[in-house]
Amino acid sequence: MDLQLSNIGEAIQLATAPVFLLAGVGTMLIVLTNRLGRLIDRSRVLEERLKMRQESDDVGELLNLHHRARLINVGIAASTACGLLICVVIATLFLEGTTDLPLDQYIVLCFVGGMLALIVGFVYLMREIVVCCSFMRAQQLAALAGCGATGR
Repeated sequence: MDLQLSNIGEAIQLATAPVFLLAGVGTMLIVLTNRLGRLIDRSRVLEERLKMRQESDDVGELLNLHHRARLINVGIAASTACGLLICVVIATLFLEGTTDLPLDQYIVLCFVGGMLALIVGFVYLMREIVVCCSFMRAQQLAALAGCGATGR
């Protein structure tokens, strides 16, 4: 194993591109965890209200929040798996560039797995947003119907 400075430089250059992807995955995780935090805060408020008095609106909203939290948890798990796989890609690229080990198949497998996990994360983020918007629209329509107005 002959480590040349040029080999190390090339390995670092190769491993730099996935680092930008990793930064994007980190941003995605921030978005998902912020949404989960807001759901948890809202759930606590509703649970306190339910302890004081029983209202079916609060129960329905609490069930909706629970469903949304499950969707976000899957998104967080998938995005974390993507981040881990991209880290493995970076390490494997560096290892392949500095040694004579043929690791191309592992790199491709980890990268494709990471992309599939990222796709799952985005799909679940979108599902959670759709559920959120649908519930919000249903609440708006109920409020409008309660005051005699009509919504489009």
